[in-house]
Amino acid sequence: MAQIADTAVVYAGVELGEDVVIGDYAVVGKQPVLGPRSTAAREELPPLFVGDGARILAGAIVFAGSRLGEGVIVGDQACVRERCELAEEVVIGRGAFVENDVVVGARTKIQANAYVTAYSLLEEDVFVAPCVVTTNDNSMGRTEERHAQRKGPTIRRGARIGGGAALLPGIEIGEEAFVGAGAVVLADVPARAVVVGNPARQIREVRPEELI
Repeated sequence: MAQIADTAVVYAGVELGEDVVIGDYAVVGKQPVLGPRSTAAREELPPLFVGDGARILAGAIVFAGSRLGEGVIVGDQACVRERCELAEEVVIGRGAFVENDVVVGARTKIQANAYVTAYSLLEEDVFVAPCVVTTNDNSMGRTEERHAQRKGPTIRRGARIGGGAALLPGIEIGEEAFVGAGAVVLADVPARAVVVGNPARQIREVRPEELI
């Protein structure tokens, strides 16, 4: 049975699994309201699905059309937009923002105030540190061809992104790679590479004892 705070808002049709907790002032299952120039799909969305044991904490907002797997935690004041797929045991930290049409693999952690842009893919066991910024549009809204090119980063299994790093549109961070704090990543990062700086450059490989 779900535990729903008296001040929470749960929209009609939301599917809640067993032992779900919805905290104070959380808003669960809302339909998006899009601006006239928004590039997000305009459609009536199916109800939100929240898997067994999930936690949607105080002030968090989770939109309709998304699916939260078993044991997912959406932290205080975090937001998960529409058509997102969060696999089991994903953690979305306080104030983090996961935009529309994002896929997040099992056990991935997105820490406080990180921003995951629309059309991103994060595989299993990824770590995203606080205040990371991802992007998906190289022209920042100024050309029509951007619609076909719009894509967030792909972050492969076990990769780690350090605090305050910025990832440019469409790049791929390889499996078990390590992006240092504050790095600005302009190009693909090979598997197991350690990259730092602005622009990011490889300095070594991840040590074997750090691999999953």
